[in-house]
Amino acid sequence: MHADFRIGFFSLLTALLSLSSVDAFYIPGWSIKSYKDGESVPLHVNKIYSDHTQLQFAYYELPFVCPPTGRRHLGSPLTSGTSISLNLGEVLRGDRIMLSDYELTMGEDKECQYLCSHQVDRRALNRAKEIISGGYVAEWIVDNLPGATSFVTVDKSRKYYAAGFKLGYQDFSPSTGKPRYFINNHVTLVLKWRKAPGKAGLQGGKVIVGFEVYTKSINAEERKDNGCPDKPLSVENGMELYLPANSTTAPEEYAALSYVPPAQEDLDDGATLTIPYTYSVYFREDDTIDWSNRWDLYFVNQDDSSRIHWLAIVNSLFIAGLLTVVVAVIFTRTIRGEIKAFSREGSLEDLKLKPKRKRGLNGAKSPRPSDKLSEGLLEQKGDLSTDADSSSDDEAIEDITGWKLVHADVFRPPPYGGLLAPLIGSGTQLVFMATGLLVLSCFGVLNPSFRGGFVSVGVGLFVFAGIFSGYFSGRVYRTFGGLNWRKNTVITAILVPGLLFSLIFILNLFVWAQASSTAIPFSTLMGLAALWLLVQLPLVYVGSWYGFNRIGSYEHPVKPNAIPRQIPAQPWYTKPSVSIMLAGLIPFAVIFIELIFVFKSIWQDKSGYYYVFGFLSVVSIILILTVVEVTVVATYMQLCAENYHWWWQSFFLGGGSAVWIYLYSIWYYHSKLHIMGFTSSLLFFSYSFLACAVYGLLTGTVGFLTAYAFIRRIYGAIKVD
Repeated sequence: MHADFRIGFFSLLTALLSLSSVDAFYIPGWSIKSYKDGESVPLHVNKIYSDHTQLQFAYYELPFVCPPTGRRHLGSPLTSGTSISLNLGEVLRGDRIMLSDYELTMGEDKECQYLCSHQVDRRALNRAKEIISGGYVAEWIVDNLPGATSFVTVDKSRKYYAAGFKLGYQDFSPSTGKPRYFINNHVTLVLKWRKAPGKAGLQGGKVIVGFEVYTKSINAEERKDNGCPDKPLSVENGMELYLPANSTTAPEEYAALSYVPPAQEDLDDGATLTIPYTYSVYFREDDTIDWSNRWDLYFVNQDDSSRIHWLAIVNSLFIAGLLTVVVAVIFTRTIRGEIKAFSREGSLEDLKLKPKRKRGLNGAKSPRPSDKLSEGLLEQKGDLSTDADSSSDDEAIEDITGWKLVHADVFRPPPYGGLLAPLIGSGTQLVFMATGLLVLSCFGVLNPSFRGGFVSVGVGLFVFAGIFSGYFSGRVYRTFGGLNWRKNTVITAILVPGLLFSLIFILNLFVWAQASSTAIPFSTLMGLAALWLLVQLPLVYVGSWYGFNRIGSYEHPVKPNAIPRQIPAQPWYTKPSVSIMLAGLIPFAVIFIELIFVFKSIWQDKSGYYYVFGFLSVVSIILILTVVEVTVVATYMQLCAENYHWWWQSFFLGGGSAVWIYLYSIWYYHSKLHIMGFTSSLLFFSYSFLACAVYGLLTGTVGFLTAYAFIRRIYGAIKVD
């Protein structure tokens, strides 16, 4: 029944998402858009981004590019400058897609087409220089394909794409050594096509399988009357972003220079520079690329990376295999042997009444008082039968050690259980969300062409999984002896989402101040708040009511004593800080190699797309298995040290690898990235912290549920009469 409900839930959610984002939703081989000769092919402009910063900007908000004119394209009801409706994921990733003035007609080549001549003042000129020096690239889109700069491998055996193209380049003056900036004011667009499959191809339809952009900087003087350059393919002089120097404080000093310090430059002197923009369009047939595989050029290194992914899987399997052996030994030899001993000797309560003999420094058992009294009677040799009986009693008594001694305290409710229960509920919510995302990604529903789909579906899954959050939180809360289930419901629904929303809102203020498209619009924030409070909160309430009132608490095989047992001094390896770091290191070693690709995709290749979800799913399964086994081993060692405070400990043991991931992100920032500016650094560390916190909450919940099931199993197998 529960499985049918989950399958139906995911099917319904997928259907709703596909209907709400028809333009973006796409599965390879489906939803093919074909064009006939003479049909208009729209070109959309999106944003600019850089590897040196986390701040992105909408393309049409740049003061030095041609603004949209509002012209209507052939056969299209939309005018240039019209914003395209975006899904939630696209908005959150900073997309601002608008229809451009570039006219592309299927099958029609244009050697040169004039776009506009745009006048820029000194402020716009300085802004252009900042953009160029910051290494920004622009993203244009044709038929859902991002415009790309093409490259060829060193051996010229393969061609690959890097999404985006540069807006200009920087050079240095040979005479003064000052920087010179050139803007790429001419673009050559190459669209590769092939015959459309199926019936559309028989009717003359063509599909686009490649979109390449080649840039060039062309001087304003070397042009014809129509605005096009004389020789667009061979131009020696570029379009330099230069206006004669001026200064309000020291004109004599800088009169002969083209560079003036910004503090002494008069930005409002009325001087302007006219930048002409032109473009060329070429359509080329290419039968070597299938439409369903047209994204492969963006992933040219997939063959090389596949070997590394397989290495990561082998490494993960090796670590998980060693842990499996350890857990198997604990279960089959240690715990099962002790349980069998209990079955032979009687109940745990009977054995507990027998005195425990201590061992001396050399490992020998200390004598009982009765042994000392009878030593003179038995002389030195003693009675053999008595020695045999005492030896068997000693073995039974010696079994009452470690985890068996804390049976009456192991299910004692933990301190701050009212906080742990909501965390476990939110953790199960994340488990369902992550599982759904991986399943949909492996089946191809979520893929690079579904722009923003991963985030959109993730938010939807998280919200609708609120019912599972409330269910588990309610049951755990009642197991801890809680009575006010409505209060627990509110905490569960608000605690984790509220902290995430608050931190994102505060970070958004810094991005708003930079006028970046990375800033989440206020309307989107209000929509997220409404989704949280009006959809998730009721779902958490329903799940909590069902889990707390209808199902009730979990049953325990042992009832706790009225007086807690005193915990002895703990060995160094069971101390919380040490055990959490050691337990977290092993899962981190499992995912380390795959983590390199994830970090590179997110922080370095902002235009790139993570696509190896099959490998990610396998590594995730091994990761969860490793977390389960590490938690079992660490919890067993803690119980053997007669420490029954395992509730919170198991949660932190499961999430311990999040600490290592955050430490890795700090190292990654200093060694791999070239991020500049306070805001970008703040965004990096804050979002890294949020990601690690979410990951730690997910794996911590897995660790808690694993330890809980493990302890119920071992204490339920012995007789406690």
